[in-house]
Order: sequence, then structure tokens, then C-alpha cells
Amino acid sequence: MHTVTLHDAEAQLAQLVEQAARGEAFIISKSGRPMVKVIPFNTLSENTIRLGFMAGEISVPEDFDRIGSSEIASLFDGSAS
Repeated sequence: MHTVTLHDAEAQLAQLVEQAARGEAFIISKSGRPMVKVIPFNTLSENTIRLGFMAGEISVPEDFDRIGSSEIASLFDGSAS
């Protein structure tokens, strides 16, 4: 993956966008520091992890955030065996 300066990206934007659309991602840097990565739009949907893909398949107990709380507390206060 190649890096272009912000100044060069401004001057060559149309060409760089065409390259990215063909799958050639690139990075735009400013003052030698990488700022953004430009990738093809369709890449986002293919590589993105979808949350909620098991909706309705599992359930979380109402007391999930309190499960084991007494055991955890005893580990902190030194009363655990």
C-alpha cells in the first residue's frame, strides 16, 4: 500500500479515487504522519463484523452484570479462600 502526501492527494484526487475503486488502497499523510486510509467502498461491507447476527438466538439473563459479584468482592476484600 502506498502513501501520498495531502498536497499530492489534492492534486491527484481523481486518479487516486480511481485506483482505490479498483482495489488499490492508499494512505494520505500530513507532515509525514499517516492521517487516513482510503479503501474501496465495497470493502467496508465485506470485512465489517456484523453485530446482532444472532438476534433472537440467545438471551442474556437480567442479572448478568451481577453474576458472581459476591465471589468477586471477596477476592478484593481478602475473604476469599
